[in-house]
Amino acid sequence: MPTRTRTANSSPSATPSTSLRERHNPTQPTLSSPPSVTTQDPDQPTTDREPSGFAELTQAVLAEQTARESAAAQADATEIRPDEELPGVGDEPLSFREGVAAGGVGVIAVLGTLDATDALQIAIPSLLGPEIQTGLGLSDTGLAVVGIGGLISSTLCAVPMGRLADRIDRMKLVGWATLFWSLAMFARGFQATALGFFFIGVLMGIGSSNTFPVQGAVLADAYPIQARGRIYAVKNVLGRAGERIAPLLVGGLMLIVDNNWRWAYWAFAWPIVALGIWALLVPDPPRGQFEQLSTIGEVMEEDPDRPKVSLAAVWHRLMAIRTLKLAWISFSIIVFSMIGQGFLVNLFLDDRWGLSPFERAMIGFVPGMLAFAAAPWAASRYDRLYQQSPAKALAWVGALFFPMAAVIPIQFYMPHPVLFAIVGIIPSVLAVVIFGMISPLLVGVVPYRLRAQATALSIMVIFLGGGVLGPIVAGLLSDATSERTAILIVAIPFKILGGILLIWGARHIRHDLSLVVDEIEKDKAELDWRTAHPDDIPAVSLRDIDFSYGPVQVLFGVDLRIEPGETLALLGTNGAGKSTILRVISGLAVPSRGIVELGGRDITLTSPQTRVGLGIAQLPGGNAVFGPMSIHDNLRTAGWSLRKDGTVLADRIAEVLKTFPMLAERLDEPANELSGGQQQMLALAMVLIHKPEILLIDELSLGLAPTVVADLLEVVEQLREQGQTMIIVEQSLNVAAAIADRAVFIEKGHVRFDGPIRELAARGDIARAVFLGTARDSTSDSDDETPDPDQNPDTP
Repeated sequence: MPTRTRTANSSPSATPSTSLRERHNPTQPTLSSPPSVTTQDPDQPTTDREPSGFAELTQAVLAEQTARESAAAQADATEIRPDEELPGVGDEPLSFREGVAAGGVGVIAVLGTLDATDALQIAIPSLLGPEIQTGLGLSDTGLAVVGIGGLISSTLCAVPMGRLADRIDRMKLVGWATLFWSLAMFARGFQATALGFFFIGVLMGIGSSNTFPVQGAVLADAYPIQARGRIYAVKNVLGRAGERIAPLLVGGLMLIVDNNWRWAYWAFAWPIVALGIWALLVPDPPRGQFEQLSTIGEVMEEDPDRPKVSLAAVWHRLMAIRTLKLAWISFSIIVFSMIGQGFLVNLFLDDRWGLSPFERAMIGFVPGMLAFAAAPWAASRYDRLYQQSPAKALAWVGALFFPMAAVIPIQFYMPHPVLFAIVGIIPSVLAVVIFGMISPLLVGVVPYRLRAQATALSIMVIFLGGGVLGPIVAGLLSDATSERTAILIVAIPFKILGGILLIWGARHIRHDLSLVVDEIEKDKAELDWRTAHPDDIPAVSLRDIDFSYGPVQVLFGVDLRIEPGETLALLGTNGAGKSTILRVISGLAVPSRGIVELGGRDITLTSPQTRVGLGIAQLPGGNAVFGPMSIHDNLRTAGWSLRKDGTVLADRIAEVLKTFPMLAERLDEPANELSGGQQQMLALAMVLIHKPEILLIDELSLGLAPTVVADLLEVVEQLREQGQTMIIVEQSLNVAAAIADRAVFIEKGHVRFDGPIRELAARGDIARAVFLGTARDSTSDSDDETPDPDQNPDTP
């Protein structure tokens, strides 16, 4: 299959020691660059001086915020790539036949047919709503409530289904879930109460919850980006055809069984059984293969031992995708509108013209089938637009909601059902185009390893907001007014608003696709490095890390490499980002950009609990003990992860008590009766129970007396001699010099110095920043500017 090949840079700039951001921005300081320390006119108010009044304080705060916004804007500008570097843009075009051949007919055939049969879950209660309403004695609102059981469960189960799909064979998951769905569907036909009808609907939703998160991810990985629009269009046409044919089949069956709605569930469960078996026989395609081919020209082998990602970290990563966030808001509004409208259409047709189930099915069938003629044209146009610019493709999809909203009042004021059906062709065409094209756009902005979970969370956000509220609000409005009035209220303004938001999101898509390219290139660079230097794998590495607290970015392209057995000191003024770096390593903070690796394995999206199991432990700054609890209980609580083996836990506690004999003498005393230094010893003992591979210490000496600091330094020195890898945040340069092999100076979220600790001590300008909390102008590095090595180690 012909593609444009982008060869990953094999020069030293592509190695993990140099970030991709630096390659695109030559002015960005590298780790080996001389430290850049801010110099200020002492007569001018700055954030580095102590403000003397309210006006000066205000000016200092504004100057600091302006500097951060400027740095964030510069960093953001460097990460946005031109269109031709984005996946699939500018690649050699493929015909539809070539696209299908690349992934095989089996995947699209089974997934498309499953999408079509999924329509039965909505078609049966929707078309037969009046009959079910009469049989179960329900109001319009009651019918809406019992009918959404499957929608609620399929939405709630989408997340666990997506998490499974990102770890196991996805086609096997689709097959078994489909078989479960068919059994629940058969059982629903036997329900005689509203509660039973609702409960079995919940079980059906569990089985069908694989439709969007799992099947969408499989489809994206099975077929090339150049033909993805047409591939998704085929699946969407099959699904929408199912929506039109399913009511027709159900209505036809009702003619045979005298409108007995139970037969609809009994009869249509059997074809779903066959589809489940078929899905079990289809192989699962490699994940992200076409993004990798388009970006680096090859498909990297998946790491079978990759640590399990955290759902919270996945959510945090997805929230950095601006296009996706706006799409969530947009489609929550649109789904609210469309599901609310769809719920009331059959009630409107029954009340207005007294149409039978079969006639109501024909009203939707004919316009829907004619709408499918637009799918090939729309898919081809989408693929052409995407080849030019993904932003144009997304804006085009959003603009289609405007004519859809304009036609709705015309359709529902038609005087005859035939005219109603004819006018309905226009919104049917637009719906086929919109929902066929939006999926390939959105899966492209999500990291390929997270596609199933991203789709699942999208469903959760969209359908719990719009999908559940839509029919309920529509039912309440219908009970209070009329079906037509309710439809006009929920349909017109919300479709317009959703389209506007989607167009607005198009301005961010290049940024989000650039992040996808960066992650693939970083993975390739790291793989090349490990292959070329198998004996030079760092204990911990941070590559191109950005992090923000809300809208305030505090880390900018941070690159660190910590060797096994090394003790690294992180130095800098308050608020520089030192503690945030420790939080990123320990998993307490998830970066918006960049990769964290432990021993060459990507742990960026793993949970803090997983990282503890992998050997990372952090001693937090401040109060890190449970005051009312005894020392012994604190130690036992710290060893909670070892609780299943009491012997091991007891041995670990005995071992740390040998290191801290003072604690052994006071095991039954509450921790809050210890001095500050003794509590710090207890906190360190609690961390050492885990025998961590990587020990993170935040502010070891802060606020402690010199004698206590000396005792703690003795313990740290013992750990250092034993080969313990440590990263220590310190305010005291003297303390850092006593325990560290290497120092990194952080200033306003940037690495300004990385080298031996003695070289840092010789830099008077940086030394003053560490000791005094300010970086002043320095014109020389004379001895009198270097801190006195005999100075009190607790000097702030």
